Amino acid sequence: MDEHMHGMGGMAPSPPTTNDTMGTMMHSKMMMHMTFFWGKDTEILFQNWPGGKSDMYVLALVIVFLMSVFVQLLSHTRFIKPGSNHIAAGLIKTLLFAFRVGLAYLVMLSIMSFNGGVFLVAVLGQTLGFLISTYAFNKSPHKDGFDLPPISC
Repeated sequence: MDEHMHGMGGMAPSPPTTNDTMGTMMHSKMMMHMTFFWGKDTEILFQNWPGGKSDMYVLALVIVFLMSVFVQLLSHTRFIKPGSNHIAAGLIKTLLFAFRVGLAYLVMLSIMSFNGGVFLVAVLGQTLGFLISTYAFNKSPHKDGFDLPPISC
């Protein structure tokens, strides 16, 4: 029996199979863009999504757009009334902050697909969200305090 295999009952480690994670990663050719490109053949957030299908690509763009709008709406909207219970207000602010940060990270990860369409809808969504939350409701972006602190990059 080998000295290095104490308590193994003479069993040798099994050879690696082709079904393990490293084996599949080595056999598949994955191309990741590192510069902006145009087209529907991209992966956004999840593997094989939208998968080169035009309708799924449009759905992905709509989802990224809506997430971008909501990031700005959450940043410039007052959900908690003055004089509310401090514990409940703190809990609501914390949940809103976590939701906003999660959405912002999902938008950032979407942009990291380096697809030009995704980048454009993310910027347009942020812009529309800012317009709706500040100027459409006659709110000055600096006059009133908001529930959440501003997003900083």
